[in-house]
Order: sequence, then C-alpha cells, then structure tokens
Amino acid sequence: MAVIGTVGLPGSGKGEFASVADDLGIPVVTMGDVIRAECRRRGLDPADHHGRVARSLREEHGPLAVAERSIPVIRDALEENDTVVVDGLRSAAELEQLRSAFGDAFTLVAIEAPSETRAQRIDARGRDNSARETLRQRDERELGFGLGEAIERADRTIENDGSLAAFHEQVHEILQ
Repeated sequence: MAVIGTVGLPGSGKGEFASVADDLGIPVVTMGDVIRAECRRRGLDPADHHGRVARSLREEHGPLAVAERSIPVIRDALEENDTVVVDGLRSAAELEQLRSAFGDAFTLVAIEAPSETRAQRIDARGRDNSARETLRQRDERELGFGLGEAIERADRTIENDGSLAAFHEQVHEILQ
C-alpha cells in the first residue's frame, strides 16, 4: 500500500502530477474537490468562491476539515488499489493527519515552480478567476493555511521548471 500526497503553490504542477497518475491507472483523490463540492452545496461558483469557502470550512470545522473528509475516500480507493495519489495538501496539520491515518505508507511530494511559470499555467487553464485574486494573493492565502511548512516537511521535492516531458519522467519515477 502506498499513499502519495502532493503539495505545492497554485500552478506548480499538482494537477499534472495527478494526470500522470490517472494515466497510469492510479486513483487520485483531489482535496480541492471537497472544497468545490462544498461551494456547490452552498450554491456558489467554485471558480469565484473557492478560497473563501476553503477558509470558511476550516473556520467552521477546524484546520483538518478537508483532510478528514478526504480520508474515507482514500481508504475506499485503497480497497481495490495498491497506490493512491492525494492531490493538494494545504497544511502541516493535514500532513500529520494523513501520516497518522496511513503511517509509513504515506509519502509527501512537494512540487515547486517559479512564480512566472505558475502564473502562465494558471492563465492557460482558464479554470480560476484570476481577475478577482492575484497569484500573490492566492499564494499568501495558501501559505496562511500552513502550506509552507508542509512543503518544507515533504519527503521528496520535484523542481518543475523544465519541460513537461522532464516533469512526467520525474513523476513516473516516484509512482513506480
């Protein structure tokens, strides 16, 4: 059994890491899906309200709200798979919660990329409403959740500043 979590600032490559895992038939549990589902439950557009709802969930249910909602989904995926990728941890508290739940089977991979590269990726995907929130504001929000400490405590780091093929090669190495 292996549970591989990813952590990184917006646009660093967490979603691309998850896409490689998916292409290999490895299930991916995306922690941001918990927040997007909560946006929809509240009748809000996730593209416009993701950050606000993420803060709200943590204020209402504590800093582990997203991790606690993700763990049962991860366990379900492990019933039929040897490896699961958990996309997008946001804090050291979530890291500890997942390490507690999965022990030595849990590995955290930090994905880092230059801010200019991340900004281009975010603009290209068109999923986020960048008019309302700058990348710097998003970074500050994410770092406010404790993201920086989680990145520092990662078991492995990928510098995603080269070609897509080079990044995929590094992801394959970790997943196999």
